Amino acid sequence: MGGGVKGEVDKVLMRRQRSLVDIHELVIEMKLLERRLTLYEEKYGVLSADFYAALTTGQLDHYDTFDESRIDFSRWKGIYETWLRRKEAYARQLQERGLAQTLRVQPAY
Repeated sequence: MGGGVKGEVDKVLMRRQRSLVDIHELVIEMKLLERRLTLYEEKYGVLSADFYAALTTGQLDHYDTFDESRIDFSRWKGIYETWLRRKEAYARQLQERGLAQTLRVQPAY
C-alpha cells in the first residue's frame, strides 16, 4: 500500500509541475502575441481592446470594402482573440494556485 500512496503523491507533484510550466508558457505566448498586437496598434493608432470592441459591434463595417484593412482586421481580430483566451487561461491557473505558489524565483548570479 505504501507504494500506492507514493505513486499518487508523485502524480500530484507531476501535475503541479506541469501546471507551473503551463502558466509560464502562457506568459511567454501572451508576450509574443502582444508584440504582434503592438504592430497593428501602431499602424492604426488605437489599442487592440478598442479596435475589437468597435469591430464586434459593427462600427468598422465600412472598412470591409478595402482589401488591406479587411485582411489586417481579420488577422488583428484573430491574434487578439487568441490573446484573450491565453489571458483567461492564465487568470484561471493563477486563481487556482495563487501567486506565491506560481511565482518562479530565479537565483541572482
